[in-house]
Amino acid sequence: MKNPNTIKAFGTHLRKLREERDFSQQKLADIADVAKITIQRIENAKFTVTLDVMVSLAKALKIPLKELVNFKSSKEK
Repeated sequence: MKNPNTIKAFGTHLRKLREERDFSQQKLADIADVAKITIQRIENAKFTVTLDVMVSLAKALKIPLKELVNFKSSKEK
């Protein structure tokens, strides 16, 4: 993994967005049509998310893709 801080920050951001909507990991996975383990791995920085999965997550969260990727890693703060 080339950018672990960014991957971790993205996972934290996804968790925040999910919890703001009161979605469980399973609910988000079901709506986005991905496996629950994928959500877990993204939120725990164990998986580098693909553009395809990001588009599905943004649609499931009913936000523009731009909002999903609008976060700062710990080095950017």
